[in-house]
Amino acid sequence: MANDKQQSGMMFNALTAGSKIVGNITADSDFRIDGLIEGDLNCNGKVVIGEAGRIKGTVVCTNAEILGLMEGKITCSQQLSLRANGKINGDVHTKTLIVEPGALFNGTCAMGNTVAKGDVK
Repeated sequence: MANDKQQSGMMFNALTAGSKIVGNITADSDFRIDGLIEGDLNCNGKVVIGEAGRIKGTVVCTNAEILGLMEGKITCSQQLSLRANGKINGDVHTKTLIVEPGALFNGTCAMGNTVAKGDVK
């Protein structure tokens, strides 16, 4: 049963609001952050930073959706979506970037096919 859920994309990790992790995290499946991470996150799936979520560090992932705050460097091998309430203070390296009106982005951005799949560990 666990394998069926993982194959259909139903398995994911979550850090709830009010929780804090200081240190580095490695995840093989999607990760949703509604709390605070101070450290690096290396994810083989999608990273979602919820409206209450914050990351201070480096993120390497396949896809990302940011509704909260990302401070540091984020590398996405596919797509990064910065939603209307989302904020990025730092550097972005992604194949595709979507920025909604109202989002804040302060930093640098490198886009295109320069992000190899091997960049995501």
